[in-house]
Amino acid sequence: MLINNAGSGHFGPAEFLSTEVLANQSQVLVFGHIRLMQLALAAMRARDDGLIINVSSLAARLPVPFMAAYNAGKAALAAFTMSIQLELGDSRVHIVDLQPADICTDFNEGMIKSTDHDPRYEHRVAKTWAAVERNMKNAPKPDLVAWRVCELIDDANPPPRVSVGAAFQASVAPLIFRFLPQRLCIWGLKKYYGI
Repeated sequence: MLINNAGSGHFGPAEFLSTEVLANQSQVLVFGHIRLMQLALAAMRARDDGLIINVSSLAARLPVPFMAAYNAGKAALAAFTMSIQLELGDSRVHIVDLQPADICTDFNEGMIKSTDHDPRYEHRVAKTWAAVERNMKNAPKPDLVAWRVCELIDDANPPPRVSVGAAFQASVAPLIFRFLPQRLCIWGLKKYYGI
């Protein structure tokens, strides 16, 4: 069994993301996960049994403003996971894309925040960060994710994708946004973050 759960974040306007930040986020959120998955798959395929849980994020489907590198990395991991799910066919090796919504952790404390950007972004950056902090503070505790991981481990045929978190973020919002045109999704996310 492999639980791929590494993460880091960067907060700032996408327009000014450096190549270094993009490369770092990709290394942590995508390439490291993929390499571990490939190594685990080699052993699991040999015995035709195993479980890989890739912890991506609900941000793969519902991006957080000013976290473009994080959103893109998690979306890439989710897409790569689905590609392998398609390719494995009826193998007994199961791969799950676990997509947490906001979970009350110290993640924001370690987030790298961009400080040098166009002043035209200041107001939206500040409002979004306040919403991100509020959401994190009011989010469910990490034991909710741990409990869901334990369920997946015990499941003989786990689902390919699972969302976990507060009901609105993890269940209602993804369902609503799935059927909305992109223009309405963007409008809704702007309203949610107050920008």
